[in-house]
Amino acid sequence: MASYDLVVIGTGPGGYVCAIRAAQLGMKVAVVEKNATLGGTCLNVGCMPSKALLHASEMFEEAAHSFAKMGVSVSAPKLDLPAMMTFKQQGIDGNVKGVEFLMKKNKIDVLKGTGKILGAGKVEVSGGGKTEIVETRNIVIATGSDIARLKGIDIDEKRIVSSTGALSLEKVPSSLLIVGAGVIGLELGSVWHRLGAKVTVVEFLDRILPGMDGEVAKQFQRLLEKQGFTFKLGAKVTSVDTSGKTLVAKVEPAAGGAAESIEADVVLVCIGRVPYTEGLGLKEAGVAVDNRGRVEIDSHFSTNVKGIYAIGDVVAGPMLAHKAEDEGVACAEIIAGQAGHVNYDVIPGVVYTTPEVSSVGKTEEDLKQAGVAYTVGKFPFTANGRSKVNQTTDGFVKVLADAKTDRVLGVHIVGREAGEMIHEACVLMEFGGSAEDLARTCHAHPTRSEAIKEAALAVGKRAIHM
Repeated sequence: MASYDLVVIGTGPGGYVCAIRAAQLGMKVAVVEKNATLGGTCLNVGCMPSKALLHASEMFEEAAHSFAKMGVSVSAPKLDLPAMMTFKQQGIDGNVKGVEFLMKKNKIDVLKGTGKILGAGKVEVSGGGKTEIVETRNIVIATGSDIARLKGIDIDEKRIVSSTGALSLEKVPSSLLIVGAGVIGLELGSVWHRLGAKVTVVEFLDRILPGMDGEVAKQFQRLLEKQGFTFKLGAKVTSVDTSGKTLVAKVEPAAGGAAESIEADVVLVCIGRVPYTEGLGLKEAGVAVDNRGRVEIDSHFSTNVKGIYAIGDVVAGPMLAHKAEDEGVACAEIIAGQAGHVNYDVIPGVVYTTPEVSSVGKTEEDLKQAGVAYTVGKFPFTANGRSKVNQTTDGFVKVLADAKTDRVLGVHIVGREAGEMIHEACVLMEFGGSAEDLARTCHAHPTRSEAIKEAALAVGKRAIHM
């Protein structure tokens, strides 16, 4: 029977990063993966392939609509969807092979099959017609999440699709109905809208991007509507008739009332994700879960069963790959006797549309609810030199600071490259920096990042270029 210091079940960003850090700390490590390739949802059917299609579709749209006004004359671009899908797959393959290389480099054993916890110190791995049991001093559950399903609507990944199916459509739908106005739905809606689909988004709440700053969400919605998105907020899809050539969705007001019918070639169900624990044997092993199916852990990622830990989407908190990675590192360090830690107040979130939306820390709604006195500094990209000359002026930067201490509590950006720009705010907040610190930090000119400096200056009502 094989014996390890640590067995990690799942090789998504949380799992494989945890395994690498543990190996760096001198542990004998194995990972268990039921799928043919490593990398989990993120690398195979999530973050990475969606970013490939977002980039490719943005280039397609740029060529069709933006090149001419810059003095670049090209004939109208033609879409080769199979070639675009090949481009996407090349990116997936490169990342997956990268994780395989890292496993070999760090001398981590890869056990192919489905992992089941038999109790503290024992994991059963079943796959390829055989079953083996491995002994381990520690187990980390990193099995991630699965798509949330809508009652009464069956996902076939052809006409009614999840995010997985939406990444591999064989042709551009004439019309796409998206159920859910969260990050994934808006990103995938952007892909297919750019390629020619008419996109309608139905959201149960009265706003898009739940959890993000309200002002940011409102302005971003206006930008998407300007691009051609149609939103039906405060509404719910109760059924989808699949009997005809075109799908017919029944949409009702969330508060009750008369229903309407919306026709679509494809319906994308994007109402969130749920922890994936199927077949893990948690109940038999005595591992506690909460009422939402998430594995319960303490501040050291430990479950109620000694020697069994959990990280990532399978536990509470934002379902983000980088949150899982940080938890993986911290968990490995704690197992090794070190002081692993994750600062949950400084975890950025990004919507990879055009323009992008990024956020870190508290929203205005959070601060109002908590009764925290705060000051606001805002700066629009219409007043940013680099954005002006590139004619990419949509969006703004918002900095929220404590009214007494000036400590930055949250930063929110709508604009080109917002996902890259947010990180200077993350570093500042990690060190407890103030708006004054940010305002007095020299920023290269001309850059979009100058808008962040200006927003920090605006906290003290002294923005220069506005």
